[in-house]
Amino acid sequence: MKKEGKTNQRGMSIAELIIVVGITSLLIVAMGSFQRDILYFAGFIEKGLSGTQDARAILRTMTREARATAPSSIGAYPIFEAGNQSFTFYSDIDNDGLQERIRYFLSGTDLRKGVIKPSGNPLQYNLASETFSTLMRDVRNGGQNIFDYYDTNYDGTTVALTQPVSVSTVRLLKVTVIIDADINRAPGPKTFMTQVSFRNIKDNL
Repeated sequence: MKKEGKTNQRGMSIAELIIVVGITSLLIVAMGSFQRDILYFAGFIEKGLSGTQDARAILRTMTREARATAPSSIGAYPIFEAGNQSFTFYSDIDNDGLQERIRYFLSGTDLRKGVIKPSGNPLQYNLASETFSTLMRDVRNGGQNIFDYYDTNYDGTTVALTQPVSVSTVRLLKVTVIIDADINRAPGPKTFMTQVSFRNIKDNL
């Protein structure tokens, strides 16, 4: 009886030990995978929120600059060019009393901005002095226009002016930007929109 009692009090068998180690390993792997997923989604959400905030801030700046469109410093019409993927106009964006020539345009998947400050005596806009910056990356508009234009008859449902647009008829600008950092992964594209009426060339809007 004593001998049998000692046998029952022995430690785990090798088979039991292997099972315990296996279960423990599976738990460690599962916890590691769960923690990795948590960190990934946290970073993904943070990046998405940051991207959304950045896009909205950029559109606010574009709206402010375009709204102040005015005749150039040498007397040219406030809007220079009104294309579907580019928009060029004059605006005093640095409050120095001179109207810079501003160009928003799509280059590949980047929405970029070109600025020409008038210089010389008499003043002129030297194309070679244009400076560039990137406003937004990963723009995926496809067949969707970035810039749409409307005339004085715009009522909220009016169809946009067709190209080529006569700049003298433009009274309102709509900007639509579709951004997707990775077209092969969720959550998919995000669309940002704004519209601008021109303070210095509006009539009955």
